Amino acid sequence: MILALKFYMFFCIVLFGIYIVRHFVFTGNRLLGKQKISYGDILTSELPTVSVLVPMHNEEKVAEKLLNRLVKVNYPKDKYEIVVINDHSTDKTGEIIETFKKENPEISIKVMHRTTGNRGKPVALNDGLKIASGEIVVVFDADYLPSKDLIRNLVVNFKNPKVGAVMGRVIPVNSGKNILTKLLELERIGGYQVDQQARYNLHLIPQYGGTVGGFRKNLVVKTGGFKENILAEDTELTFRLYVNGYEVVYSNRAECYEESPEDWSVRGRQIRRWSTGHNQVMFSYIFKLLTSKHLSFFQKVDGILLLMVYLVPVFLFLGILDAVALFFLGEANILTYSYFWVISMMIGTFGNFAPFYQVVAGAILDDSPAKAKLLPLLFFNFFFNTFYILLGFKDALIGLVKKHYPIWDKTQRYGDT
Repeated sequence: MILALKFYMFFCIVLFGIYIVRHFVFTGNRLLGKQKISYGDILTSELPTVSVLVPMHNEEKVAEKLLNRLVKVNYPKDKYEIVVINDHSTDKTGEIIETFKKENPEISIKVMHRTTGNRGKPVALNDGLKIASGEIVVVFDADYLPSKDLIRNLVVNFKNPKVGAVMGRVIPVNSGKNILTKLLELERIGGYQVDQQARYNLHLIPQYGGTVGGFRKNLVVKTGGFKENILAEDTELTFRLYVNGYEVVYSNRAECYEESPEDWSVRGRQIRRWSTGHNQVMFSYIFKLLTSKHLSFFQKVDGILLLMVYLVPVFLFLGILDAVALFFLGEANILTYSYFWVISMMIGTFGNFAPFYQVVAGAILDDSPAKAKLLPLLFFNFFFNTFYILLGFKDALIGLVKKHYPIWDKTQRYGDT
């Protein structure tokens, strides 16, 4: 038993060390390496038809803001449509959508009101795909505000036939609201400006993020649509594309602005849902990833580390119990704890896979190094995120064993930005 406990301690330290090296490599590449740009600079008049899917559930606070942005984007009107899925709303969302459609007859706006069946984003997207006519589908959550050129900057990447999905950059628009929103902005900076771009630079696995991104409709439909029992439909689509020989492009220039959670309890539930969904995908795809003939060795390594990112806090929690057990068995001293904790804390925050040095690098690249002054507070985020990630792992594990799938928990909106 003691040998097994010591082996697990060694395993944790090695695993955490791998993640540390991985993030150092990403940071170094982003600051010093050759940068791979998306296809956004291609000049072409042969643009594909596009359907923008917007699933909405009780979005009266933000619905009109997003719709107003979508009708003003720079994209040919004859190749562009908006598909709004009103998913079991009990507020004024449906009225807002119908009124907006009447007031904007120059734009093709399709509206679907879902009042029966299960509720949730994957289900709503599947129903929306049935009436979407575009070759390319772009998805937005209701609390996002796209820039005018965002659709074109995303869609032009599909000129490459190997591209199955494209992801843009997410920037919080309410970062000045309180400490939480400021910390979330730091996570976004590190997660997108450094982590996503570096994975794209290194030909690894940048991730389609479920909003502010697009995909080929025929690919998704042909491979069975979105999996309605998985809460992380975006992560599932990312790995489905890669194991089938397609890739995801990350377009750092395609910016979209989001409303971040402003309340800690709301953020906690969001992290829990992400953890549940991500671990569901990990259970489903880790062996498919390893056996895929379409991925390079380094893509498989990066894919495994990406799939396991919400499993790391579980290893950390068990590692703490392991260290305590070894201590009371007389097989560990205080130095063992020190080594374990130093390496564990160096992993950084788990919410967006952006450890501390990535955040600093991102802030420098964004020409806003002053934002990094809040960096010490991310230690609190480390523990906060870990707690809710553990809850999400428990939900995913129960679902796997009992075939009981969690209900979609929509993030609360504020609408006052």
